[in-house]
Amino acid sequence: MNLSCIIIDDEPNAVNLLEILIHQTTQWQLLAKCYDALEAMTFLKKHTVDFIFLDINMPQLTGMELAVLLPKETKIVFTTAYSEYAAESYTFQTIDYLLKPITLKRFLTSTQKIESHFGNREAVDNPASIPEKEYFFVKSGKTLSRVRLDDILYFEGEKEYVRLVTNTGQMLIYRRLKDIEEQLPLPFIRVHNSFIVNTKQLEKIQDNHIYIAGKQIPVSEKFKAEFMAVIQQRMF
Repeated sequence: MNLSCIIIDDEPNAVNLLEILIHQTTQWQLLAKCYDALEAMTFLKKHTVDFIFLDINMPQLTGMELAVLLPKETKIVFTTAYSEYAAESYTFQTIDYLLKPITLKRFLTSTQKIESHFGNREAVDNPASIPEKEYFFVKSGKTLSRVRLDDILYFEGEKEYVRLVTNTGQMLIYRRLKDIEEQLPLPFIRVHNSFIVNTKQLEKIQDNHIYIAGKQIPVSEKFKAEFMAVIQQRMF
């Protein structure tokens, strides 16, 4: 996907790493590298970008302070070594919250999330571009069953197997939850060591728990930032 972005970070090594990851794994246009907030504000007054990579801990003006000054529609991917700002980041148009040091695997997950965000926006503007519902063939025992992704409520890891739950029933899959996670696109997301959920099926979020078809599912701190970044895209 051809997207445009800029990097705002006062650490040259962090900027260089992000630049390498962008060039090696995406078709995005990196329009600028800004090493402080004032430089970024000057650039953004004259140029339009799809989203920004924004560091939080910067001198003079922090990333959070800069985010307040930006237009409300500005899409942000926060990059920081501090997890405690995750909750505050949800008050902006946050697509993702990347914790440093950023690994290749985590960056690839982020690129999928970013492109899915803009792909969903394109689908809203052009309903004809929405693809047909996807499905998997799931092996449970000696049976191969065709399951539509939209029908899945959640996956629950249980020792040697995974329980796949839909509105009409459930089946046991003899695979690791991690292996299943790697095959699943958004709107599926890991929220706990034992749970992957379909965010399309969410009923409510309350006190670090989510509810799907009456089932209470915990959201652990380990996965909370990524989960809430996805939810933020659907918040008024």
